[in-house]
Amino acid sequence: MKVSKEKYDNLRILANEAGAIAALAIDQRGSMEKMMDKANPELNNVEGIGRFKELVISELTKYSSSILLDPIYGAPGIKARDKDAGLIISYEQTGYDEYDEGRLPKLIDNMSGIRLKEMGANGIKVLLYYDVDQTEEYNEIKKAWVERVGYECEALGLPYFLEIVTYDETIEDVKGAEYAKVRPRKVNEAMKVFDDPRYKVDVLKVEAPLNMNYVEGFGEGENLFSREEALRLFKEQSDATSIPFIFLSGGVSAEMFQDTLRFAKEAGSTFNGVLCGRATWKGAVDIYGQNETDAQKWLTETGKENIVTLNEVIKETATSVFDKIECE
Repeated sequence: MKVSKEKYDNLRILANEAGAIAALAIDQRGSMEKMMDKANPELNNVEGIGRFKELVISELTKYSSSILLDPIYGAPGIKARDKDAGLIISYEQTGYDEYDEGRLPKLIDNMSGIRLKEMGANGIKVLLYYDVDQTEEYNEIKKAWVERVGYECEALGLPYFLEIVTYDETIEDVKGAEYAKVRPRKVNEAMKVFDDPRYKVDVLKVEAPLNMNYVEGFGEGENLFSREEALRLFKEQSDATSIPFIFLSGGVSAEMFQDTLRFAKEAGSTFNGVLCGRATWKGAVDIYGQNETDAQKWLTETGKENIVTLNEVIKETATSVFDKIECE
């Protein structure tokens, strides 16, 4: 896969020395609001959440190749990031309207690609809720939306990160056993859809194909998949696309996420890094709700340990983005 020199140079900024994406994600908005409201409702506002994100960014981008943040709560953190950390900015509105069918995506109203670039972005990310079994009407709308953003990124020379979060309209609990059974096909088939060059996607940000709580030897759920089945499905995921792809943590524990990466490597997956969020920093939210100084201490100790340990796992398991991407 070939990209423009500007995109290539920006990817170099976003990757680590080995060419893998070792990025920290703190672009959460809706989920962050829920966490902060539980920790301290008085801090559940632009200033309170913005300050928390600024703390995370200032303390943890010292150990990250890049940072993913949102332009709503995350703007103060842009200047707080480490000088060597690249910047990816989210372009989509958070969540979806539960009263509208199809979970259709929307862009932030007062943002554009050029505005994100002017904020310092080295890359743009959008999140897409996608169900390969959804009606063609809705999925065609989503595909067209992905195309529009792709050509905007292409014109700006900014790498395009497409985050795919899968679901099934008929299954309410995506963490439960019923969805765990269909998740491998949902994830892997969605990746095949957006592997097409017409979308101009440079990096796919995706879920592991399995909820590891339902894999033999992992978690506490029932064993829906043997180790052998799980290894095969991770390899099928890797073979589903020629585009670089990275894993999202999906809110699992730091330990579970690290074990998942090792398992992917064992399966022969050629994934290209991570964009890891809550698994790294979520333990600081409740502490921040009570005392900012204590939260900062947690980040400098436990948060640092989480990300440094993850970086070691990435070194052992991830392959270089530049094994799959060349400069035109």
